[in-house]
Amino acid sequence: MPSKSTASELSRLEKAMAEATSYKQWQELAKEHDYASGAEEWKRREKSNSYDHANIRSRLSSLRDLRARQDYSGLLFALNEGIHGNQGGMGKTKLYEKARFGTKHLIEEYVDELVSALHLINDLPEDVVSKSDKSDFFHRASLCFGRSALMLSGAGSLGHFHGGVVKTLLEHDLLPDVISGSSAGSIFAAILGTHTDKELKLLFRKRNIMSNALISPEDELVQIDSAHVRMMLESTIPDMTFQEAYEKTGRKISVTIAPAEEHQTSRLMNAVTSPNVFIRSAVQASCAVPGVFAPVMLMAKNVYGETQPYLPNRRWVDGAVTDDLPAKRLARLYAVNHYIVSQANPLVLAMNTIENNPLLPEPWKNIMRYSTHEWLKTSEQLSRRYLRAVPEVGRAMSMFYSVVAQDYKGDINIAPSFSYFDPRKLLAQLSQDEIDMLMLEGERATWARLEQIRISSKIGKTLDDILDDHALHDVRTTYKKRTAAAK
Repeated sequence: MPSKSTASELSRLEKAMAEATSYKQWQELAKEHDYASGAEEWKRREKSNSYDHANIRSRLSSLRDLRARQDYSGLLFALNEGIHGNQGGMGKTKLYEKARFGTKHLIEEYVDELVSALHLINDLPEDVVSKSDKSDFFHRASLCFGRSALMLSGAGSLGHFHGGVVKTLLEHDLLPDVISGSSAGSIFAAILGTHTDKELKLLFRKRNIMSNALISPEDELVQIDSAHVRMMLESTIPDMTFQEAYEKTGRKISVTIAPAEEHQTSRLMNAVTSPNVFIRSAVQASCAVPGVFAPVMLMAKNVYGETQPYLPNRRWVDGAVTDDLPAKRLARLYAVNHYIVSQANPLVLAMNTIENNPLLPEPWKNIMRYSTHEWLKTSEQLSRRYLRAVPEVGRAMSMFYSVVAQDYKGDINIAPSFSYFDPRKLLAQLSQDEIDMLMLEGERATWARLEQIRISSKIGKTLDDILDDHALHDVRTTYKKRTAAAK
């Protein structure tokens, strides 16, 4: 147990971190907290039951030795043996919960050494390692290691929290290329997919990147309707298809939409599954909250470049209803195996309040999780059987079960510190002060996860960057040629 003076100091530092207004300020406070709590000593100590420290130390020593002896064949062989995201358990979440900043120094040293070795192999002349051997190695290494994705949840007006998250990741060059969004999260996914890094940095200098469409009066509560949504999307998202956006930015963005009809399944719209669909129409569908906004018909370009309906007999609604965080689909499409979640779904925040209640014993929580799952499964089967004669009620019940039964967590979860937000404002225009508060909350929540994101994604990002160098063509070149020809 820490002494009273130590506990008081830790409490002071935690309060200051919660009120920090810049990452530099937060970082200094977090490091000070680690020294005061003893976490800095924990980081220096290699041994732990949480990971295979002996394996990591052995591999680190081997890589350093091979580099020092310039044994490049041996180095390539050693790299082939072990480029894994969770080598020796070093990716476990608990290794990033002990300290406020970073983790075991041994893990950080190993990741840095592996990245240096990858760059070294890539930079070797072809008479040492041929271009084809390099390309083969890096492709296999990337498939083995996988990549990270950012998933932006549904959030209603709390979606401005996502703005703070993506702004911070962009500033620190930690924004994944694979990004999904549902409902409010789809707006920010679309913004990221249709703007270059340079354009985004200019955009985020504004206090509200959607300010042209969402300027609300300070003295009254104005609910957002479909006209507001359409205006906001038109002022925020360029008139581009998923394929055109990918060619411009190279970012693999996906938008989740849910079917308005029964017997249909949700869709993940992106440059692979629906390249000619207009992003704006997919986002409008993903934001169509059932019972509040009318279902949306998607629009796409035909073979002649003309705008036409896409699946004209189908209508689509809020993607958060069926697949708020489409982890399995991203894994299948983009070889993703590491998920960063920006979670501002009001329902999830409310559930987390119960989940994180320190007064509720863990066995009771496990019983509640299991019984809730079984109750949902049984109730859904019964409602499907007995509500066939009342299709509207049956659809509503199916949506309810789908919402409650989803998995709302990833490997790294970024969520606001508050669990309550005025329900009347979840679909309302917010004041500038409220938007600023949510943006700052998103930044602060991301600062606390930045080191974990950096360490966990550094190898994968290095492999992706190297593979871009080895690619025979760059999708962005196609976009540049097309836009030049159009002028």
